[in-house]
Amino acid sequence: MPKFQIYNPLNQWVRKAKEYNAIADIGEIGRRYFAMNAFDGVLTIIGVLIGNMSAGVDSVRIVVTTGLTTCIAMGISGLWGSYLTEAAERKRDMDELSRSMLVDQNKTRLGRASRFAAITIAFIDGSAPLLAALIVLIPFLIAGIFPSIQWIYITSLSVALLTLFGLGMFLGNISRENLIIS
Repeated sequence: MPKFQIYNPLNQWVRKAKEYNAIADIGEIGRRYFAMNAFDGVLTIIGVLIGNMSAGVDSVRIVVTTGLTTCIAMGISGLWGSYLTEAAERKRDMDELSRSMLVDQNKTRLGRASRFAAITIAFIDGSAPLLAALIVLIPFLIAGIFPSIQWIYITSLSVALLTLFGLGMFLGNISRENLIIS
């Protein structure tokens, strides 16, 4: 009995993404950007929280608004900056390869993989600080379970420190070092 394969755009996209990752080595660069920018996201939100706490801000709404707008700004900054940088670097590499091979490489699988890598890395770079900062803000998003705003600040800062510890363990795992010390 013949097997009929149903056209699934998501399956096709995943297959292409795997192919492009193998060609352009996105994983290692993406992992580096994710860890580095997640640290930035957590540390930035710690600064926002300490600033709000020091100023005596006792409105959950103000802290969440300040935190979320900071998260969005970090995400946009990471996304654009990373895309422009990665696209320029990869374009230069493709142009050099094209010159040395005397064939335009931009329309080849390698060229498509290079463009896909720039977009993927930009997405990782932009989403890492945003996601990490959002994790730290969770206590403010569920503020109703806490007796006071001081408890929310303390809990949120504790979540930040745990997130930094988790990122350190992630990097320790990559470098095959002691997870606790990392």
